[in-house]
Amino acid sequence: MKVLALALLMSIPVPRLVPPAQLSPTSAEVPAKKKGGRWYFAATGHAVYCYGPVRSLPQAQGTPVKVATFCRGDQIIVPLKD
Repeated sequence: MKVLALALLMSIPVPRLVPPAQLSPTSAEVPAKKKGGRWYFAATGHAVYCYGPVRSLPQAQGTPVKVATFCRGDQIIVPLKD
């Protein structure tokens, strides 16, 4: 009886485990590339994180003032402390 049960078990096909294929990520799954930014010290005394370049803009008196551009939040141009 044991031999018959053992023969029956050995005759059953055993499925082989195949690892799942690696799928290439779609554009929706790929994380967006982070923009490089930098922290600056604003003239107001606060730290601001800006993505754009630092520019020198002329004031009404004609003296240039350094500003950071494209800053986080609702500010586009932030005057910097020298």
